[in-house]
Amino acid sequence: MSRPDIINAMKNKIANAEKGTVFVASDFADIAENAKIVVSLSRLADEGLLRRIMRGVYEKPIYSEFLGEYVAPSVDAIANAIARNYGWTIVPCGDTALNLLGLSTQIPAVWLYISDGPYKEYSFDNVTIKFNRTTNKNISKLSYKTALVVQAIKAIGKDNIDESAITQLSKKFTDEEKAAMLIEAKITTSWIYDIIKNICKGNTK
Repeated sequence: MSRPDIINAMKNKIANAEKGTVFVASDFADIAENAKIVVSLSRLADEGLLRRIMRGVYEKPIYSEFLGEYVAPSVDAIANAIARNYGWTIVPCGDTALNLLGLSTQIPAVWLYISDGPYKEYSFDNVTIKFNRTTNKNISKLSYKTALVVQAIKAIGKDNIDESAITQLSKKFTDEEKAAMLIEAKITTSWIYDIIKNICKGNTK
């Protein structure tokens, strides 16, 4: 495929994506080899079609007419794009998990994820994303949503979780998701599983 054809194919893919979508080279692996995609991404950023967030990570930007500036990119989307590019499985943990589940309005100082990849840290615009390696059972044997809830419960702590948090979590998941959570979470520690049973109580089929 010629360079103009590669650029056009990438432009079509970007045009069909929602604003705010974060792209990495692996998202275009069906179009051309990695080296050509990397060069083309840089060119599309120069043209203004994409915004470069950090090396190898680009966003289809959202412009706010009200603010008169581009909206800040989703940090979670960036973390997932990095993981996708390297084939890692990641799950938010600590304050990051609490924020994403709406259990905390505080923006994390460091966006922290457990990962089956290596220990890595990335920074952009005063934001830090950190990946901590963990055992596979914390990720591979759990669905994303179950793993996210487990990490949120760990972040709150056994003695600090209350009915308000349990009710909030219960409202966020469907009956089918809760049924799956009850099965998957059996491998977690007993106190976490007891809390998950309370989250799912009376709402499963």
